[in-house]
Amino acid sequence: MADTTSTDHGRFALPTKNLPAPQVRDLPEPPTKTWKIIGPGMVGAGVGLASGEFILWPYISSQVGLVFLWGAVVGVVIQWFLNMEIERYTLATGETALTGFNRYGKHWGLFFAIMTYFANLWPGWATSSASMLTYLFGAGDPRWIAIGMLLLIGAILTFAPVVYVMLERLIAVKIAAVALLVILALVFAIRAKTYGALGDAVTHPQFPADELGFALVMGAIAYAGAGGGQNLVQSNWIRDKGFGQGAHVPRLTSPVTGETEADPTANGYTFTPDDANLARWRRWWKFANIEQAATFVAITVVTIVFTSMLAHATLFGNPDVKNNIGFLKIEGTTLQTLVGDWFGYLFWAIGAFSLFAAAAGIVDYTSRLSSDMIKARYLRESKITESKLYFWLVWGLVAFGIIVLLAGLTQPLVLLVISACTAGTMMFVYSGLLWWMNSRALPHAIRITTWRAAVLAFSFLAFGFLAVFTIIDQVKKL
Repeated sequence: MADTTSTDHGRFALPTKNLPAPQVRDLPEPPTKTWKIIGPGMVGAGVGLASGEFILWPYISSQVGLVFLWGAVVGVVIQWFLNMEIERYTLATGETALTGFNRYGKHWGLFFAIMTYFANLWPGWATSSASMLTYLFGAGDPRWIAIGMLLLIGAILTFAPVVYVMLERLIAVKIAAVALLVILALVFAIRAKTYGALGDAVTHPQFPADELGFALVMGAIAYAGAGGGQNLVQSNWIRDKGFGQGAHVPRLTSPVTGETEADPTANGYTFTPDDANLARWRRWWKFANIEQAATFVAITVVTIVFTSMLAHATLFGNPDVKNNIGFLKIEGTTLQTLVGDWFGYLFWAIGAFSLFAAAAGIVDYTSRLSSDMIKARYLRESKITESKLYFWLVWGLVAFGIIVLLAGLTQPLVLLVISACTAGTMMFVYSGLLWWMNSRALPHAIRITTWRAAVLAFSFLAFGFLAVFTIIDQVKKL
């Protein structure tokens, strides 16, 4: 079939060389009660409240203070723009960003799926959660606890009738628990010196690459919020929530307990850019931006700031804090001394649950991205459903994580830096692809604007620069 990259600037111009032409359907009406569809940004924030918020940023604050918190804010804001360009394409077409990339290059989706899988093969989140449980109960082997967690995550994800609904509920509980920790920390644990340090961080920011190394600095920025494949999966999450043209696409269900799946091989959906559809588009676009800002951005920034302040209040200047997960044990013990035993135990309990929920979300989005891409690009005519692909990818990730743990790779911070650097490299590549796709495939009225394109250009250059210097930094250490 010929490529349909039209020169008609008032229409969609999705290439059809690699995938069939989309169907044309009117854009659905946004719901009158938009609070009912708030959720994808919250899930993104909740899954992202993991290595960056509980490990990388608190560790940085324990070593250099709060002078690098600006990096977290920059990272989260950049990711908000990335998320919105990912959502722009899905709102308009019902296709994921990976499917859109495949329209421009046969195997772009496969490249990102492999990179996402590689970034998340290392079970750093599960081992971190397991380590915090051993601090909570004073006994146990983190390796075997982490293996048990991985098996539990596999069971949860493959038996939930509608996977997104289960994940949204799990993340809602997690966010409520973290909010409780933040409030109690403000009341009982954070002292005047930390508030003073926060003021100094605003007036005297620093870039502590010499003290921490480029790998850790890049990882912290890349994982401030989401990072890597987690940004790309916003496409899948808003589809399952029924945003825009995603309302025409069936949700991902369990192959064991879910309802019969509708035909997932249907092409994407475009709409005629007339006055009625563009009016609906403007309402969808406004809502999507507000939903991401009020959930993903707000929740993530607040959490990073306060977990970093808590680490500063308890660990800054302590020579016993080392570059490993054990610093969280010291932090909890210090909280017991400053506030009371109950606060230290609560800190470990909420941290363990938060990291477990994040691990579940990471296994979900890694498998969800890959199953959607494989079905849409390579198995369109096969009887193998996306749900079955998801099932096997989930258990493949669980099995590999168990192998990694049995092989003795149990140091969470090392595993998380590997994952974060891979994520940063991915963000460098897809920042450019998003600009290319959203400035060509969509009608002028809904294309990426110049100032948003400038942010993507900054993201492209920034993550490219960090990726190159991180590789150089690691080579020097060999």
